[in-house]
Amino acid sequence: MTLNQIVFWILRRMRAPLLMLIVSYAIAMIGFVLIPGVNDRGQAYHLNFFDAFYILSYTATTIGFGELPYPFTTPQRLWMTFSIYVTVISWFYAIGAIIGLFQEGALKQAFKTAIFQRDVKNLMEPFYLICGYGETGGELVRALDRNELRVVVLERSPERVNELELTNYQFHIPHLCADAKLSEVLLYAGIKNPMCRGVAALTDDDHANLAISVAVKLIKPGLPVLARVQDDVIAANMASFGTDRIINPYHIFGEHLAMRLNALGTYLLHEWLTRAPGDAIETPAAIPQGHWIACGFGRFGKSVVKSLQNEAMHVTIIEADPAGTQCEQCIIGSGVESHILKQAGIEQAVGIVAGTDNDINNLSIVMTALELNPNLFVIIRKNKRHNEPLFQHFDADITMQPSDVIAHTCLSYMVSPMLAEFLATARHQGNAWANAVIAQLVSKLGEQVPDTWDITIADDMAVAVCGLMQQGMRPALKHLLMNPAGQQRHEMPVVPLMLLRAGEKMLLPDLATPLEMGDKILFCGLDQAKSIQRYLLHDLKTLHYLVTGNEMPETWIGRWLKQ
Repeated sequence: MTLNQIVFWILRRMRAPLLMLIVSYAIAMIGFVLIPGVNDRGQAYHLNFFDAFYILSYTATTIGFGELPYPFTTPQRLWMTFSIYVTVISWFYAIGAIIGLFQEGALKQAFKTAIFQRDVKNLMEPFYLICGYGETGGELVRALDRNELRVVVLERSPERVNELELTNYQFHIPHLCADAKLSEVLLYAGIKNPMCRGVAALTDDDHANLAISVAVKLIKPGLPVLARVQDDVIAANMASFGTDRIINPYHIFGEHLAMRLNALGTYLLHEWLTRAPGDAIETPAAIPQGHWIACGFGRFGKSVVKSLQNEAMHVTIIEADPAGTQCEQCIIGSGVESHILKQAGIEQAVGIVAGTDNDINNLSIVMTALELNPNLFVIIRKNKRHNEPLFQHFDADITMQPSDVIAHTCLSYMVSPMLAEFLATARHQGNAWANAVIAQLVSKLGEQVPDTWDITIADDMAVAVCGLMQQGMRPALKHLLMNPAGQQRHEMPVVPLMLLRAGEKMLLPDLATPLEMGDKILFCGLDQAKSIQRYLLHDLKTLHYLVTGNEMPETWIGRWLKQ
């Protein structure tokens, strides 16, 4: 609803109060004009309409300037008394209608929708639309905000919208309390805006995420869509409509667990590059080989059991409802009972997986198991973020929360489109290669998670580089890593991870590689270095100095003399 439509709607709702106010004023004014008064010379006179309106205005609004221009006669005072009651009652009715109107939820929502549309329309930089501000959406919004990426949020829960408004972000986040399944709401949120770079459907309802994905692909097929899903049937339906990235947190966790089992360095590199900048990454403990016990055989349990069994580990499954999970060989129970754990062989086990959908049960399972076998390796599932203090105090070896997995996966696609491609390629390079990359990152950037970004050597993103190429120079990759501050040029804390040229991928490219038009380069480094590099890409004089070591003449005479 536009602002013009809102004004029209307000006027239509205020029609009766306004008509009553106008009629009461008109009757009172006509009476003042028709009833004669007496001036100071004893002569009769009649008020004109302007004087009548003026007297009625200050009287009906209880301001009260007295009887003008002369003291009123008895008939005039009688009519004034009548007019006061009529107009004051009319004002009370009109003011009450206005107050009631602005307390209506429909009008409030209309104003918020209009303001939201205006804010989205005024966004002059790339942004992502996040549908759902729950645990997953909130985590992703915080990470994108720290990466200096703009976000628009749709959320149907008023409590979560209030939480967003109370959270301190460095950028203003346009948000609307509405159902993202509705196509008109998606249009309000700017999916047709040329600055919209993608949509993330992260609600806790698979059917809602499916509806969002289908609507976006029908309205704007080329817009990337990332959708959260847990049901395999709905995932297949999403894929049939061309959803770009279907994120099942349990499948992803299973893949990461398998990576941690047989390629710890690759797993650590993945974690290093997908977390929010500034986070600290600890070296994960090695997962022991041997007998495992899995409590809960739902979506999470199945994924973990599959990863463990693929590594030739024996897994005993404990499940309270085998029929509901199609578990053929399992011990019936919840896992919180010590005799059930003993029946599963807890004394000889090397690890336990607490994977039910109840956080308290998971904590109880692990505590009981550790009393029977203190040396267990613990993998525990955390379902709700508000239970974070309990899990921090417990400090399991691996804590899996679906919202974190989804947020990190989305972040790898949103922060840099090349990052996801690099991580997929890195999985095939071997563990030794990943360890070498980590060592290089730590030596240059420190032990905190770096920022990642990509650039394209083109006229709009690298004006200075293209300008030097037109002058016959060949800037190299190393020149984009130099800091021009100070008397001596020195290398910034930046590592080029991948160079994409004509479909060919170059991992950790040599710094002496000459740049060519169309090159796409993925970097990781500190945020300050990212800002300096952006400056270099658009400042011809500074980049000329870094490439040649000489100052570029600023006047045409200087350039002519140099030639």
